[in-house]
Amino acid sequence: MSDNGTNTPADEAAKEQEQQLEMEQQVKAWFELTRNILADEYKDYEVDGQVALHPGFGHLFAFRLQKDGKFYTCGFMLTELIQVYKNNANPPLWLASFFYDMIQAGESRGFPNPPQTDDDANKILQEVVLPLVMKGVQEEFTEENQVYVDLEVNEQLGPVLELGFPQITDGPNTCAIPLQYFMTMYLMNRDPSEHAVQSLHRLLEETAKAKAASGQQA
Repeated sequence: MSDNGTNTPADEAAKEQEQQLEMEQQVKAWFELTRNILADEYKDYEVDGQVALHPGFGHLFAFRLQKDGKFYTCGFMLTELIQVYKNNANPPLWLASFFYDMIQAGESRGFPNPPQTDDDANKILQEVVLPLVMKGVQEEFTEENQVYVDLEVNEQLGPVLELGFPQITDGPNTCAIPLQYFMTMYLMNRDPSEHAVQSLHRLLEETAKAKAASGQQA
C-alpha cells in the first residue's frame, strides 16, 4: 500500500491472486464433496471427474462412473449444486438419480461430442437439442396448460427460447432461457428440457398463489 493509503497496482494484483486462490480452493472442495457423494452412492464403481470453466455459466463438474469395462458420464453446474446442497432434502439421491437410468440401460455412455463450428452448433440445436426440449415440455403439460414457445433475442442473454402460458393474463406468463444453456445441459448428458419444465411449473405456481392471495383479500 502506498504512503497515501491507496492500493498500488502490486497490492491490487496480490489481492486478486489471493481471491483467485480462495476461489480455486472452494471449487476444489465442492468438487471433492460431490465426487465423494457419488463414490459413496455407487460403492462398486470407480468415480473420477474433472472441472471446466464455462464463459457464461461458471464452473462445470464432469463425472464418470466405471465398472466392468463400462462407463457412464454426467455433468453439473457448480451453481446448481450449491443450491441443491442448500435446499434439497436429499442431495445424494438427487445426484445418484442422474446415473441410475444409464446404468440400468447397461450401455456405456460418454459425453456428446461438442460442436466444432457455429454451423455444427446450430445444427445440433435445431436437430437434436430443441426437439428434446419441445418433447419434454409437451409430455409434461396438457392442452389445459397450452405452452407458447418462440425463439427470441434478448439484449443481455442473446438468443433465447421464450416459453409461457397464453391463458395467464394477470402477472408474468413467460420465461426466457438462453439457447446456450440448453446446449450446455445436452453436452453434460442432462435432459435439456428439465429447466424449461421447472420454470413453467414455477409460473403456474406463482399464478396460483397470486389468485389465492387475491381471493383472500376479496
